[in-house]
Amino acid sequence: MRGLLGAALVTGILACAPGSLDSARAEIVIAIDKSKQRMAVLVDGQQQHVWKVSTGTGGGPRAGTYQPQRLEKSWFSRKYGMSPMPHSIFFHEGYAIHGTIYVSRLGNRASHGCVRLHPDNAKALFELVRRHGTASTVITVSNTEFAIPAKPPAPAAPGTVVELPHKSKSRPEPIKVNAPAEIAPKAQVTPVVLTPVRTPARAVGRSETAQASVAPPAAVPLAAAPSAGQMPSSELAPAAVSLPQSSKE
Repeated sequence: MRGLLGAALVTGILACAPGSLDSARAEIVIAIDKSKQRMAVLVDGQQQHVWKVSTGTGGGPRAGTYQPQRLEKSWFSRKYGMSPMPHSIFFHEGYAIHGTIYVSRLGNRASHGCVRLHPDNAKALFELVRRHGTASTVITVSNTEFAIPAKPPAPAAPGTVVELPHKSKSRPEPIKVNAPAEIAPKAQVTPVVLTPVRTPARAVGRSETAQASVAPPAAVPLAAAPSAGQMPSSELAPAAVSLPQSSKE
């Protein structure tokens, strides 16, 4: 477990910084992410805490891997007007992890270079490091997000029967897809055969038919008219016309 912890956080998070440590012996890892202003505390590979912090406005502390140098339960900054630094864990060139009264600024860069914590969280971390020892504690500072290993499941008690999930032999149900609306079939259209219509001949009248059927009369030669000498007298004399007598009555 210790080897996994060192490989996952110390080696995997940051490149080796000045004062490279043998992380295989570490039992406590304090990982500080300056980009998110967060601190994660792991004990024997198990994540115990994630707290808001305030790091330096000028970029401090410098990214790297460190080990606690000394612990001070009550301390005041001589450089910055005797500012209180309760439960300080000094780790590099005067930089320390300590409690602060400016809790409203936690989660943002606000310090002169130290790592500020809520007073309650600073006390809990101080007691944790003192109990396990500074030699078993590693502090990592990164400019990017740190990777925290997932918690492994708790080991089962001896004699406990663990049921493994069995694979179902049933076939998975098919995914139902909304079918498009049914389209009514088109009605069958009987083709229409167009037959050309013949226009009837114009009716011919009876008179026209008669005229058409009757042949014109043959030409009759005219006899020569007799001369006056040859015409009989009876024909030459005018015929007597008898007029009815008018009645005097």
